[in-house]
Amino acid sequence: MEGNNDVILKGSVVRVVYRNEESSWTVLELETENELHKVVGVLPLVAAGEMLSLSGRWVEHPNFGVQFKAEYFERHLPVGGDAILRYLSSGIIKGVREATAARIVEKFGDKALEIIENQPHRLTEIKGISPARAKKIAEEYAKQFGLREVIITLGSYGLTPNEGLRCWKKWGSATLEKIKSNPYLLCSSGLHIGFERTDKISQNFGIAPDDPLRLEAGLIYVLRHNMSNGHTCLPADKLISVSSVLLEVGPDKLEKVLDDMFFSFKVREEFLDNRRFIFLNRVYNAERYSAEKIFAMLEFPPESVKNLEERINSIEKRLGISYAKQQRAAIRQALEKGILILTGGPGTGKTTTLRAIITLLEEIGHTVAIAAPTGRAAKRISELTGREAKTIHRLLEVKWDDEETQVFDRNENNPLDADAVIVDELSMVDSMLFESLLRALKTGCRLIMVGDSDQLPAVGAGSVLHDLIESGKLPVVQLTEVFRQAMMSNIVSNAHRIVAGRMPVLNYREGDFFFIQKDSVQDVAQTVLELCLSRIPARYGFTVGDGIQVICPSRKGEIGTREMNIRLQQLINPHTDTRREIVIEGTVFRVDDRVMHIKNNYDISWKKDNGELGQGVFNGDIGILREINKRASTLSVRYDDRVAVYTLEDAQELELAYAVTVHKSQGSEFDAVILPLLNNPPLLCYRNLLYTAVTRAKSLLIIVGGVGTIEKMVANDKKAKRYTGLKHFLSQGEKSAFELSRDIH
Repeated sequence: MEGNNDVILKGSVVRVVYRNEESSWTVLELETENELHKVVGVLPLVAAGEMLSLSGRWVEHPNFGVQFKAEYFERHLPVGGDAILRYLSSGIIKGVREATAARIVEKFGDKALEIIENQPHRLTEIKGISPARAKKIAEEYAKQFGLREVIITLGSYGLTPNEGLRCWKKWGSATLEKIKSNPYLLCSSGLHIGFERTDKISQNFGIAPDDPLRLEAGLIYVLRHNMSNGHTCLPADKLISVSSVLLEVGPDKLEKVLDDMFFSFKVREEFLDNRRFIFLNRVYNAERYSAEKIFAMLEFPPESVKNLEERINSIEKRLGISYAKQQRAAIRQALEKGILILTGGPGTGKTTTLRAIITLLEEIGHTVAIAAPTGRAAKRISELTGREAKTIHRLLEVKWDDEETQVFDRNENNPLDADAVIVDELSMVDSMLFESLLRALKTGCRLIMVGDSDQLPAVGAGSVLHDLIESGKLPVVQLTEVFRQAMMSNIVSNAHRIVAGRMPVLNYREGDFFFIQKDSVQDVAQTVLELCLSRIPARYGFTVGDGIQVICPSRKGEIGTREMNIRLQQLINPHTDTRREIVIEGTVFRVDDRVMHIKNNYDISWKKDNGELGQGVFNGDIGILREINKRASTLSVRYDDRVAVYTLEDAQELELAYAVTVHKSQGSEFDAVILPLLNNPPLLCYRNLLYTAVTRAKSLLIIVGGVGTIEKMVANDKKAKRYTGLKHFLSQGEKSAFELSRDIH
C-alpha cells in the first residue's frame, strides 16, 4: 500500500525506537488523537515529547507493516509539564538526564524551556547546576533550534531533511548565511546536491545567468562529471564548448571566468601535446605527486639482494619447478628494483611468479603487504598466494568525511609498516587511490604492481596501469608464454584468441567453454534461466548461491541485469508465506537473496565471526541477505566472514546480484559464468569488455546468444579514450623529483 506524497500527519513523539547517528535515519512512535503510528525517515535530533508536523506518505512493507514515511517535517516545542519532561529526559540536550530534567520541570513547570532559552542563569537556582553547566545546557538547547531553522528554510527551497542535515554538519550555525551568499556551494562542497538542482535553487536568490558564481560552478560541474567518465582533465576548448551549451552563456564570458579560476588557483592547467588541458586541483596534484614519488623510487631503489640467482635456483629446487625466462626476469626485477609492473593474461604464470617473489622477500626478512582494489579481489589473491590480503582502503586504514573526501590514516606521516607492497588488479585502481597508496609507502619500500592491461580500466578517474606502462619509465615485465597446462583450458585459450583479435572457438563439445546459439533475447533469457535452475546444477553441481554467476554487458533490456535479477529471484528465491521480504525503492528483497553493495559506504557497521567490529562496505561486495528486522527497521547482510547491518536508508545502496554487469564483476572469479550476448548496444560492443567477462570464469563459461555479436566485440579494439595527465608527467623524465615537488607546492 502506498498513499499520496502530500499526506500531513501531526502528533507527539512518544518514543524514539531507533536512530542512526550518522545519517539520522529514525524510527519513532507518534501519538495522534489517541492513535499510535510508526514513523520512519530522516528526522535529526527529534526527541520524545516533541510535537511534529510531518509531510510524507503511508507505506506498507511485507514485514514492517503500515508506517508513515516522512519526507519533510516541522518541529514544535512540547507543551505541558509531562511533554517537556519527556523531551528533556530523552538525552537530546547534552548534560541533561532524567534526574536533572525532573528537577528543572519541578522548579519551572510549563516555563522550563522558556527559562533555558531566555534566562539560563536561573538554572543555577537548582541544586547541582553550576553557572558553567547552565551555560552549556543553554548552548546545547540553542543548537536544536539552529538545526531546525536550517532544515525548515532549506526545505522551502526543495532540500530534504537529510540534505539539510549534511549542510548543518558542514557549516553549522553559518549554514544559511553561507548558502545565501553563494548558493552554488550546495553543489561544490561534497553534499551530493547536483548542479541542475542547485541552479534552480539559486533562482530564489536572484543569481543572474551570467553571474561568475554560476559560471564557475558550471565549469567545475563539467570537470567533475567527466571525472566520473574516467577523465582526470579536459581540453580547455572542449570544457568551454560543453559548458557554454549547459549554461546557455557565450564562450567569451566562460573564458574570462576560467582564466580567473586559474589565477586564483581554483583549477590547474597543463599543456599536453601542445594542447591546453584543465584539471581540478585535487586530481592534478594526485597525478603530479604520483609521478614525483615514482621518480624518487626509481632514483633511490632499495638495497639489492645478494646471491639472487642462487636464491631463485634454491626455490626452484625446493618446489620442484623451473621458472620460464620471463618469470625469472620478473623475479629479478622485483628484488633488484624498487618498483615493478607485472602483466600477463590467464595461464601465463603470474601467480607462480608472485609466490616466488613473496617467498624471496620473506626469506630476506621483508614484511610483505598484499592488497587489491575490492574485497573479492583481495580474497582471491589471498587464496592464490596463501597470505593475508586486504583491500587497499583497509590497508591504508580509510576514514570517510563525505563521499568526496577519503582520509587515510596511513600516509607520509604514518607510513605502512611494510618493506614491500604487492597490489593486484592494478587496472581497477584510479588516480586518486593510487596517489594515496604511494603516499603510504615508506622510503625504501618496494612496490610490485600486478595487472592485466587488456581488461577494463578503473571505474574512477584515470588510467593508471596504461599510463605507467606507456610512459616507458618503469620496469615492466609482460608474461606472454601460456603454459601447456593452462592451454588445456578452453577458457584460457579463447581468452588469448580474443585479445589477439581472433574469434574464440565456439564449437567445443567438451571442456569448460561452451556456446549456445539463440537468435532472440527472449530465447537467450529463457536459456539462461534453465542453465541456472537445472542444467548446470545437475551436470556440474554448481548453484546460483554457490558457484554460478550471470554476467551481463548492460543493466538495461530483457537480458540486462535488472530484468534478469527479477526473473532469477522469482525462480531461485520466490515469495513464500514464511520468508521475510521488503520493498526498497521498488525492488523486492528477500531473506537469502544474493545482493551486491553498489557504492563505497564507510559508515555501515559490521561484525566478524571472530567478534572483531568495524565499519565500511565497498562497491562491488557481494553477500547474502540474512535477516530483516521488523522492529528496528534494519537488514543484515553476510559478506564472507562478517555481517553488516543496514538501515533502510543504507539499504538503498543494495541491489540483487544473481546477475551483475561486467564492470561490477571485475576483480572477481566465479566457478561458472553464464554470459548472455545478443545485439549489444555499440557502446558495449568492444573487445576488452568481452575479454574481461570471459576471464571471470574459473571452471565453466557458457555464452548464450549470437555469433554476430561476438564477432563485433572481437573486431572492435578501440578503447574509450581517457584524458589523463599521469603519462605526461612521467614522460617529463628530465625533471627531478625535487623540481616536481616544487611545482606542486
